[in-house]
Amino acid sequence: MNQVKKADPNNKVAAENRKARFSYEVLDTVEAGLVLTGTEVKSLRQGQANIQESYASVEDGGIWLINSYLPEYLQGNRFNHEPRRRRKLLLNKREIAKLGQGVARDGMTLVPLKIYFNDKGRAKLLLGLARGKKLHDKRETEKQRDWAREKGRLLKERG
Repeated sequence: MNQVKKADPNNKVAAENRKARFSYEVLDTVEAGLVLTGTEVKSLRQGQANIQESYASVEDGGIWLINSYLPEYLQGNRFNHEPRRRRKLLLNKREIAKLGQGVARDGMTLVPLKIYFNDKGRAKLLLGLARGKKLHDKRETEKQRDWAREKGRLLKERG
């Protein structure tokens, strides 16, 4: 898989799944395009989307984003979209095959990490191939985070 570059400050984040990195161990990430209607893009630009409970699924030789919430665009009138419809993700065949193998063979999950607009203004989804963490792993993550915070405080007081 091709790793996504560092977050570019020019990229405007429309939705982020902050719990994903806590609940899952993300092993690989891939950037995917989204098939959206006009009102969905306008709704995304307003920044009210939610991908907390969403996931991706490999079906019919493609990958679909399921249960993501993009609220209706108020000025959309009769051309509006369904807020929780399935959205097709744009990936090449090799990437689809690799992600499909990871899900089928290794029991991993496809977790959407964030939706953002790239330099060209196109909506992109950062998709992670992840393995679920056990409860003790989550506690360890919490412990490391608390220690890093405490260490920062101590160093700040000293210096």
